[in-house]
Amino acid sequence: MSIDCQRELQVGLDAVSRAMAVCQRVRSHLITSDTLTKKDRSPVTVADFASQAIVCAALAEALPDDLIVGEEASGTLRQPEQATISEAVVNHVRSALPQADEATTLGWIDRGAADGSTDRYWTLDPIDGTKGFLRGEQYAVALALLINKRVVLGILGCPNLVTAHGTGAILYAVRGQGTWLIENTATKSSPVQVTSRGDVAPSNVRFCESVESGHSDQDTSQQIAALLGITAPPLRMDSQVKYGAVALAKAHIYLRLPTRSDYREMVWDHAAGSIVLEEAGGTVSDASGLPLDFAHGRQLEANRGIVATHGVNHDRVIQAIRAAGVNAS
Repeated sequence: MSIDCQRELQVGLDAVSRAMAVCQRVRSHLITSDTLTKKDRSPVTVADFASQAIVCAALAEALPDDLIVGEEASGTLRQPEQATISEAVVNHVRSALPQADEATTLGWIDRGAADGSTDRYWTLDPIDGTKGFLRGEQYAVALALLINKRVVLGILGCPNLVTAHGTGAILYAVRGQGTWLIENTATKSSPVQVTSRGDVAPSNVRFCESVESGHSDQDTSQQIAALLGITAPPLRMDSQVKYGAVALAKAHIYLRLPTRSDYREMVWDHAAGSIVLEEAGGTVSDASGLPLDFAHGRQLEANRGIVATHGVNHDRVIQAIRAAGVNAS
């Protein structure tokens, strides 16, 4: 069923474009002191906070009643010892939104505190793949709209994604309206479709996975590749750009296999990417073959692992996962 989200789409595209520009500006002048370490030992940068503030500000102005499930919060920035980083965040936000001051910037960031329990909300990862961002590799600004626990709109801003027309692209999708690509500085979108490319011989299949071994069981991924007859080395990249890579046929399978039994994926890590691939004709499920279930708040409580494919061989991949003995229950 087609969803009418044209206003939301335009607001989202503009917000993600502004956030991408600020992220690239931060990255070009990044210094070590611009990065903090969160309780889970993952990094967060000035750009993460600035990106979230910019996107949340845009949504607050255009759609003030909409709630946002975001990854970041301003608590750390409010600590006196982080005054320098807080000031840097405000300055970068001000480059996109001249009216920004400290109070409004921190308030925009904290608009991302929703719990995902309502029938309509946005989910935002202001920089998905912060380690990729720090390395100057792949990362994404990932924004999605959920209505009645279903993703209906997704936008992936991919500043370092290389396409036929240069570096930098936005992939976006609306439920029932397909997936579209805006390349580099282009003003027009082009459709993205994967199923029309047909089946692919195992010798030509490539799968992608996270750079970080802690994010996915890479040893088991190699076993699954062998069971499928895949000989090409994996394409390793950070962030939901992996969904885009499958949609654009840079890879054919994206595997994110659980590394521990109690781990659950966060909704902002998959909402935008999943609809981008699905609307392009691909298939997304968990490691058991179940659809991703966004009905449980900030986490995918009912799912374990992620399998995303160009659609044709999805069932074969699930069978190989079972044959490899992956416990996806």
